[in-house]
Amino acid sequence: MTPSLARPRINRLFRFQWEPAQQAHVLLYPEGMVKLNQSAGEILKRCDGSTSVAEIVADLESAFNASNLAADVDAFLIMADAQNWITWSET
Repeated sequence: MTPSLARPRINRLFRFQWEPAQQAHVLLYPEGMVKLNQSAGEILKRCDGSTSVAEIVADLESAFNASNLAADVDAFLIMADAQNWITWSET
């Protein structure tokens, strides 16, 4: 489980962008590209190093008129961390 005050940011080894040809957000890196689904794109869009996990969850729930997204966001961030897509800051 990720600490709710931790602040994820996209790892500098990757570039996050919208790719019109793919009609999706992608992570670009020297060896290739990762095409993201809509949920992953929306989460990573909010990983700026200054927004906490709790704030990301609240923003997503507000933006998509949803509730109980914390477990899904947490699971994605754990996977993204394992893939080295994100880094963490506690401040």
